[in-house]
Amino acid sequence: MFHPNMPYRSLGKCGLKLSSYALGGWTTFGGTVKDFTSVRSILRLAYENGINFFDIADIYAKGESERIMGSALKDFPRHELVISSKVFWPMSDDINDKGLSRKHVLESVNKSLQRIGTDYLDIYYCHRYDPETPVEETVRIMDDLIHHGKILYWGTSEWTGEQIQEAMDICDRWGYYRPQVEQPQFSLLARQAFETDVQPKALEHGMGLTTWSPLASGMLTGKYDQGVTDGRLSRIDWLKEKFYTNENISRVIDFKKIADELGCSRTQLALAWANAQPGVSSVILGATSIEQLQENLGSLKISLSAEMNEKIKKLFSYS
Repeated sequence: MFHPNMPYRSLGKCGLKLSSYALGGWTTFGGTVKDFTSVRSILRLAYENGINFFDIADIYAKGESERIMGSALKDFPRHELVISSKVFWPMSDDINDKGLSRKHVLESVNKSLQRIGTDYLDIYYCHRYDPETPVEETVRIMDDLIHHGKILYWGTSEWTGEQIQEAMDICDRWGYYRPQVEQPQFSLLARQAFETDVQPKALEHGMGLTTWSPLASGMLTGKYDQGVTDGRLSRIDWLKEKFYTNENISRVIDFKKIADELGCSRTQLALAWANAQPGVSSVILGATSIEQLQENLGSLKISLSAEMNEKIKKLFSYS
């Protein structure tokens, strides 16, 4: 796949190329958006605009996101797609149906492949660090899955720099395939852990970064300027507690002045800013409608100067 308006970037130091924006299924496909026709039309728009990376996880809508996105992705040539899924969170009440044990990872990848309807995953993420499983056990099963052709690359999600280093050390000691990518939360309202810990470690090891929640669950778009009435912050308490503060409301309102100066929306500016940061391979979008995805893709037209980048960072400073 190639689209003239979509930049494609290497996943860290490996040869895999990702669209600089991806489309993800968290809380949307199979969750708030259950109608297959709607899902299919959104994924088609993404594909036609050059998005080749589609990010899923088994826990998203307890497998329904994998099923409905997998069904829609059958419209496109498999070799043109980069499909990812993840493993860690409990999928049932069974004691072993969770974590990163060899048993759970192997059983989970087979279930994910079946739900999505594909023979392999391009990327398979450890969705969190598992303190109850030795890292060597997890690294070894990921290495085995690559050798067996079930996955092409493996990565981590929401791991700390220290945890990533532990995995790297084990891989280097025993000659296992290294994790190639980390998927952290990253936005103007969630910067500190990324910039001080995860980003430096990823750059050190040549890992790609596929970041999620670039709009801080809608907070950066301005939809909550007048209060929380709908959207993710109305449904997910921990997100509201994290992002909906008086300080953030004030900064997001000031952010509109910068966006107006550039002739774009806050949504587009927040996405363009996240995509311009060092080491970022792809920024994962979440869209519940054609219109929302079109708005997001408008960020491709924005070019940020070094001065504007610093001005935005200063507005959302965390120190």
